[in-house]
Amino acid sequence: MDSEIFDVHTGTDMVTDVTSVVAQFCRGRGDGLCHVFVPHATAGLALIETGARSEPDLADAVDRLLPKEDIYRHRHGSPGHGRDHVLPAFISSSLTIPVLSGTPALGTWQSVVIVDSNADNKDRNLRLSFLAG
Repeated sequence: MDSEIFDVHTGTDMVTDVTSVVAQFCRGRGDGLCHVFVPHATAGLALIETGARSEPDLADAVDRLLPKEDIYRHRHGSPGHGRDHVLPAFISSSLTIPVLSGTPALGTWQSVVIVDSNADNKDRNLRLSFLAG
């Protein structure tokens, strides 16, 4: 299995498209599986359609499901930071994508995104692992 860590600048956006990073990693590797993992306690991964500007809708849905208010028992960090630590229970920290002829076999409109409500950390790591078929 081949595995690499990539640095991703998420800034203050809750949703960051990393499809191009995944595609570049898979290029030339043939058939297999690409495991995508974000090794952070306050971030997750999702497959969504980004071409239709679904990112703000996803961010709004996260805000409704996990409000930013300071209502959490978890108290370190910025007010409401407890929700950041709850987020990975709803949005998984890993995905596995089939790869065919070196290309991620995503649906026509699917994109791989990091979902990160913790604006205190503007840079993340993305671990990509390839298991040849």
